[in-house]
Amino acid sequence: MKCVDDFRLRLGWHELIPIVVGGMGVDISTAELALEAARLGGVGHISDAMVPTVADRRFKTHFVKNKLKLYKHNVANTDKTDVQFDLALLAEATQMHIGRTMEAKRGPGLIFINCMEKLTMNAPKETLRVRLRSALDAGIDGITLAAGLHLGSFALIEDHPRFRDAQLGIIVSSLRALQLFMKKSARTDRLPDYVVIEGPLAGGHLGFGMDWAKFNLATIFAEVRAWLATEKLDIPLIPAGGIFSGGDAATFLENGAAAVQVATRFTVAKECGLPDPIKQEYFKAGEDDIEVNGISPTGYPMRMLKSSPAIGAGIRPNCEAYGYLLDANGNCQYIDAYNREVATHPDEKKIRVWDKTCLCTQMRNFELWTCGHYTYRLKDTSRRLPDDSYVLLSAEHIFNDYRYSTGDAIALPAEP
Repeated sequence: MKCVDDFRLRLGWHELIPIVVGGMGVDISTAELALEAARLGGVGHISDAMVPTVADRRFKTHFVKNKLKLYKHNVANTDKTDVQFDLALLAEATQMHIGRTMEAKRGPGLIFINCMEKLTMNAPKETLRVRLRSALDAGIDGITLAAGLHLGSFALIEDHPRFRDAQLGIIVSSLRALQLFMKKSARTDRLPDYVVIEGPLAGGHLGFGMDWAKFNLATIFAEVRAWLATEKLDIPLIPAGGIFSGGDAATFLENGAAAVQVATRFTVAKECGLPDPIKQEYFKAGEDDIEVNGISPTGYPMRMLKSSPAIGAGIRPNCEAYGYLLDANGNCQYIDAYNREVATHPDEKKIRVWDKTCLCTQMRNFELWTCGHYTYRLKDTSRRLPDDSYVLLSAEHIFNDYRYSTGDAIALPAEP
């Protein structure tokens, strides 16, 4: 019976352990977690979600405080069209976050950044260009285009000196999405170096509708692989979503995958950015404690724990400090939902907004507990302590369990 270590991922001249740790934001996939994956010979992702906020947390900068100070006069205004990011400061924060991470990298692996198109930031094209180019400037090994079709993203960086040097890939959830991306990017004469195929069991935002349960990762993977073979294109495919054990991963690798992308099991790693009490909530979750809902203002369904404090929270929109989901016209679905509830309950001191949530503030505060479908199995990967808490795992332990285990076996940590 084969294990993950029997295979290798080849990207350019790099030969890697075929394990990619996904980029969970905001600061859930920390630099420390990504660095461990790279040290061990795989690929680690950091996320570019709310990078100024992450920089403030890591380096004691004041990007958020200064932005709020600049726009404080607009806090009570429902019109957010004037709330803009200073693109030079956005570039500075991005380069600081990525540059410091790359300076700390050790080992044979790579560090990628997960770049979400849905972070529209009141100037979608301009802010995306800055984030992509700043990542390349800072020396990132690769960029994974996520949360969107990215039909124009290659064009935003095609004149960058590292456009053909860095590893560039995209996350898709269907063959159609990949075909659209390839068609629109053809003018740049640049194929993606890899494609992550994310299935319906992934955590956080999904590339499916509320009918997600009708779809299957293995089927989508087979469709994409067959189409690439027909087109005589040799692009590494990396399935993601619901790959819980080393045996799950090895099955995909035996069927032609170049690597697997995994994330849920690393939410309970010591290096993960979630506060430790929340990691215990993940351990304790049962299958019925997980839901897919439509509270994200992005329009994508999201998978999360039902007990997430963000669900039903009615906080005032905090766009002056954050504002990452404002569209090109300064709109966000949460602002509309919040204002509706305020108008409906004018005398209420504390309102509830059930249909949407302020994703920026809630993710920043770790109040929105996104998770993969198999989160309820996390308790089977650790040891329960006398106080009913679970032993937190090291990223190295989880990585090596994926790497060396076979079948459905899960390696438990040593007795405390």
